[in-house]
Amino acid sequence: MNFETVMQELEALGKERLKKMYMSNGAREPLFGVATGAMKPMAKQIKVNQPLAEELYATGNYDAMYFAGIIADPKAMTAADFERWIEGAYFYMLSDYVVAVTLAEADIAQEVADQWIASGDELRMSAGWSCYCWLLGSRPDTQFDESKLASMLERVEQTIHESPERTKASMNNFMYTVGVSYLPLHDKAVETAKAVGPVEIKRDNKKSSIVNASESIQKAVDKNQVGFKRKYVRC
Repeated sequence: MNFETVMQELEALGKERLKKMYMSNGAREPLFGVATGAMKPMAKQIKVNQPLAEELYATGNYDAMYFAGIIADPKAMTAADFERWIEGAYFYMLSDYVVAVTLAEADIAQEVADQWIASGDELRMSAGWSCYCWLLGSRPDTQFDESKLASMLERVEQTIHESPERTKASMNNFMYTVGVSYLPLHDKAVETAKAVGPVEIKRDNKKSSIVNASESIQKAVDKNQVGFKRKYVRC
């Protein structure tokens, strides 16, 4: 399938209801409103195609950008490529669920994520913390530096309440993911989450939401989910 065929297929799969939902979360035109599950048959047919992924991502069309992440070849992407992708990620569904997810399958994932976390830019920071969530939830514990992750938990405790809104959400998810998916620091994550307490996340034109990593970790403990690792990061 070539670029034109993919765009035509995505347009045909679009639903007005989903388009409105995506837009209510920050998406903007152009977009079609395609359910992620509806993209799977095309993804199976194409498998991996980095040049096509780059063409699709460059459109600025949310659905095309999402599909680009599914068929991208993360190991072929450089830090400069990921920088270009995060530059085009104008809201959290792209930064956290397309760019961060794609980065999590790259060999340079931690290096790039560390730079984004230190950037001071809301969506870059959010993507960096989110990338660690995807990494911790899928890679063996042995692939991580325990002292580094411990210092990251300390950073969350010290800065989460003053961080930008979207970054707060990803930092909260990081506490939860360490507590559930990284056994060496389960206890420290539990302590950190208790110290942080409830986190208020303000959203444009919507009611604020309250997230609580401590409660979420306890629920996972109650369900015997501690140690959970997913088989695949991307769908």
